[in-house]
Amino acid sequence: MAVSRFLVGGVASALLLTGGLFMWKGYTQIAEEEELPAAPPPLAAIPVAGPDAPKRGPAPPSLPAAKEASREERRFNRYDRDRNDRISRVEMMSSRTAAFRKLDKDGNNLLTFEEWAVATSDRFAKADGDKSGDLTRAEFATTAPKRAAKPKCNC
Repeated sequence: MAVSRFLVGGVASALLLTGGLFMWKGYTQIAEEEELPAAPPPLAAIPVAGPDAPKRGPAPPSLPAAKEASREERRFNRYDRDRNDRISRVEMMSSRTAAFRKLDKDGNNLLTFEEWAVATSDRFAKADGDKSGDLTRAEFATTAPKRAAKPKCNC
């Protein structure tokens, strides 16, 4: 039974190769029968400007000024990585991966409640300067994420 399957496979392969060969030969004959495009004119036939011809043409029209993107447009564009004017869940969460890795202490790509609670309580403890167990307005203000420093030049 295995031998007959082997023979059937070999015959099928030979038929496919033969059919492909005939198709290839047929396409090459058709390509040979079609006319080739005309050759480009010789260089001497290209017109050349005369001595009295103007050196420059009219000035091109001025381009419209680029619209300054609003703050919200720039923020949207930071998330829209593939520039399709839509933000997918993956694009939205991609900016959060570094923060997630800091919270995921065991590195298993799963954030347990304990890992989250430890990070939250540590953050609270750092903000509670007088160790009263409550955050005043001034202490709470220290929990806001730090903004990245802007570069001094627009390089």
